[in-house]
Formats: sequence, C-alpha cells, structure tokens
Amino acid sequence: MTDSMGPLPPKAFRKVSIVIPVYNEVSTVHALLTQVVAADTLHLEKEVIVVDDGSTDGTRGELARWVGHPIVRVIEKPCNEGKGAALRTGFQYVTGDIVIIQDADLEYDPADYPKLLRPILDNQADVVYGSRFLGFPRRVLYFWHTVANRWLTTLSNMFTNLNLTDMETCYKVFRAEILREVTFESNRFGFEPEFTVKVAKRKYRIYEVPIAYYGRSYAEGKKITWRDGLAALFWIVYYMWKDRPRAGVRAEVREGSPAPYPGQGGAEIRPHRAGPHSPTPGRGPA
Repeated sequence: MTDSMGPLPPKAFRKVSIVIPVYNEVSTVHALLTQVVAADTLHLEKEVIVVDDGSTDGTRGELARWVGHPIVRVIEKPCNEGKGAALRTGFQYVTGDIVIIQDADLEYDPADYPKLLRPILDNQADVVYGSRFLGFPRRVLYFWHTVANRWLTTLSNMFTNLNLTDMETCYKVFRAEILREVTFESNRFGFEPEFTVKVAKRKYRIYEVPIAYYGRSYAEGKKITWRDGLAALFWIVYYMWKDRPRAGVRAEVREGSPAPYPGQGGAEIRPHRAGPHSPTPGRGPA
C-alpha cells in the first residue's frame, strides 16, 4: 500500500454537514429530515444538504416543504445518476468541519450521531464507520445479504489491511478536509468500497462504532441488489490498482471555508423559486 499523508492535524470543530442523497423516497424523506434536524450533534452547529437524484415518485414535492428552512438546503439533479454522483454534488456545498453521510430511507437512526462524532471530536479518528454488525437493535432480514456484506468487507480488509466489520455501511463520518485531499468518482453504490480504499491508502485514522439498523425489505423499497454486490468486488480491486495518493500532500485548510469539490451539477431550490445556484468547484489532489 502506498505510504501517504497519515492522520490529520488537530483542529477546533464548529459545524457538521449532513449530506443526504435521495432517490424515490416519498414515504420516508419527510420523517427522516424531521429526525435529522432534531438530532443531537453535541455542541456542533448543523447544516443539512439534501440532494434529490432525479426522483419521479413525489419525493420532490415532499422536499419542497423544506425549502427555506434555516439549516436545510435542497439540491435537485435533473436526472438519476446514482448515490455516488449525488454525494459528489452534495459535497460541493459542504461548509462544515465534519461530514456525515445519511441515507433517506429510515434504515439508519440519526440518534446515533453523538457516538459517530465523538471519536473525531476527541481527536482519535479522522474517519468513523457505523457498523450494523456491532450494534443493536437490528432488524432480522436477509441471510444472504448478511453473507454478502461480510464477504465484501473481508475482501476489502484483505486488500486494505484494515479490520472493519461493515465496509458497506451508509454511516461514514469524516473530517471535511478529506474532500480537499481525495477525489471520488463512483456514480452508484461503488462509492462505499472506493471511499474505503482511498481513506485506507491515505492512512487516515479510522474507527468503528456500533449503530442501530432498521433494515427494510424490497417490498418496502430497498434498492441495492446482487448486481451492486458484484460491482463492489470489481471496485475494490479497481481502486486498489488505480488510486495513487500523492505522498506527503496535505491540503491547506482555512477556517470556515467550504470544501472545494468537483461535482455533477444540480440546482439549489430556494424560497420563491430563485434561480439555480452552484458554488464554483475546485479540484484537490486525488
């Protein structure tokens, strides 16, 4: 594995940015946002960045109810491109010091934010994974999904020399400086192995904490399939081969500045339907 960078230097944390990719979640997105807005983020200020990835089921109508909320920003993408692409769009708007990735389907509980944030706030970690296999309560569902998740995590660990228990988890929490030092490319669920390979190669400090998991069935709207599992296998190998961190490169961090990040475009939805707004993305080293 390439020797590169290492732990991020200590700093004061003031704000957390919660990035939520959404696609066809009309039945859950309003309840999820209500929980996120109310969630405890310890002493940190909060911003919520919602990226609608071309929903067609009425989700956009639900999100319109949040337009103008003081801490919620809604971004609409013109077409569906996948979770990874939606996250890249959301990352463009991050102004916080810590980023939380949150799904919109109510499988993951925002009440877990304090335990996810604590290792970073205590300067023990740069990246925190929330493991579904370490925590309770956990809904009992698909045996073969569990087998596939554990197998992919084991394979990822073999390549990255980590000892994670849940590589595919949605809950990935990390210091925002990482967005200046790493460029992500995957459009779909390949984001999960890509993120893991790239943070491992850069030798960031990684922690896991147990989380609750309220999984849903396909009848209830679950989207990930066996095809995404096969794709994850490919992406693990691909990014281990392709990713070449620049040894010793450390992004400059200015307090209060947004994390410049190349994205896929999207229009911010504002009160009274003001015109599109997009920050000018910069590009940090890969």
